[in-house]
Amino acid sequence: MNKEKSLINISKKTFIQVTALLLGLLIVSIVLTYFIPAGSFGVNADGSTDYSVYHTLDGVKGIPVWKGILAPILVFGSSDGVTLIMLSVFLLVISAAFQVMNDAGGIGAIVSAVSDRFKSRRKLMVALISLLFMCFGAFLGLFEEMLTMLPIITMLCLAIGYDSFTGFLICIVSCGFGFASAVTNPFTVLLASEIIGANPMDKIWFRIIIFIVMYMLLLAFIFLYLRKLGKSPENSLTYEHDLRIKATVNVRDSVAEKSPSREKKLRVIYGIFLSVSLILIAVCSSVEAFRSYTVVILIAYFLIFGLLAGILCTSSAKTVFKSFLKGLTGALPTIVFIGLSASIKYVFDEGHIMPTIANQINLLTKGKSLFLIVLIIYAIVLVLEFFISSSTAKAILVMGLLSTVSLGLSDRMMVLIYTFADGYTNVLFPTSPVLLIALSMIGMEYFKWVKKSLPLFAVNFLLVIGFLVLGIVIGY
Repeated sequence: MNKEKSLINISKKTFIQVTALLLGLLIVSIVLTYFIPAGSFGVNADGSTDYSVYHTLDGVKGIPVWKGILAPILVFGSSDGVTLIMLSVFLLVISAAFQVMNDAGGIGAIVSAVSDRFKSRRKLMVALISLLFMCFGAFLGLFEEMLTMLPIITMLCLAIGYDSFTGFLICIVSCGFGFASAVTNPFTVLLASEIIGANPMDKIWFRIIIFIVMYMLLLAFIFLYLRKLGKSPENSLTYEHDLRIKATVNVRDSVAEKSPSREKKLRVIYGIFLSVSLILIAVCSSVEAFRSYTVVILIAYFLIFGLLAGILCTSSAKTVFKSFLKGLTGALPTIVFIGLSASIKYVFDEGHIMPTIANQINLLTKGKSLFLIVLIIYAIVLVLEFFISSSTAKAILVMGLLSTVSLGLSDRMMVLIYTFADGYTNVLFPTSPVLLIALSMIGMEYFKWVKKSLPLFAVNFLLVIGFLVLGIVIGY
């Protein structure tokens, strides 16, 4: 088994750049609490928030500086703390489990089997995987969970002659686009519809058309990149990272050196392991009783069966545990990203300025035309998305407020505006922990991704505005 670098290894340059960016945003958020008036919403008799009643809080001026500085630590003890801790543990366990899988030869065996089948149909494979992950996001509301699949998808892309960036596009970005081009996404469409009293199945055909158009846009972006990559491997945006990965895991050579019986054993054990994980993700996301426990269930599964699969393949518990520890260590820096990105919302909450920001929706939309109202709401949710990455938190806040005002828009239309503003930025804004973690896993700098993806998001933005306008015209 490989005893060198871990499979997920964040460079010092990437760590410093991302940390500096998030620290800068944290400082800005602290300053804003001293300039934006503090406020609060009313409380109903049952203890729930009454978004129709807003009060200013006199005498409250900014979050204490010491609390702002310690926000990346204090946020783990806040109301969002359990979620953040679960996400952190989830990432560590997943990273460690895939390190074991890599060192045991499981990744090489699985990837070579799939790549052999699609070696003459590479673009078809890319299109199908991208569609699959978009469906995960659009229908099941998956996103964070897809970090579990990223190492496999990147290895697969490397094995068929592409690069890690291609894997990132067809896995994480595709899932993010699906999450925003939501059809039955439980965390956006279904939750927002429930809060505002809309029927999520009413005129669903419009959202399906949106899904198809956005899939074609993303596929065009991916194929344009593959065309450039085909001219020269040096055009890869993750060229140096991939050289290191190839040196660590030579997929074809590592498999070729194994006996046929051992190769078959690896494929069977890890084929079952990955298949069950996908089934768990689908079931937990579809069954309401399990939905809140998806991450916990996956943590337990990858911890127990990740170790067990490694032991079955290597017959050495000691070696597997060493590999597991190596994977944990390699992923530790990403916990810093999670704490820093989540601390911005914590600062806003502690500074009591979020209600003031949300209350502006009422004031800004009074007396405006439907087209202008749509753009205003879209812009406001985009701003909130920058500071609150949780779709559930924003749905409760934004849709709860919108349900109390009369804007002249259908409930369906307000849900559509919300899903558009909430989703695509999950793979663009630096306050998205999943994006930062995924980029670190493929060794890509955040600003490099932004520069590369600007054409994609520019066209995406125009299409979003076009669909919003079309929605008003057709009475969606």
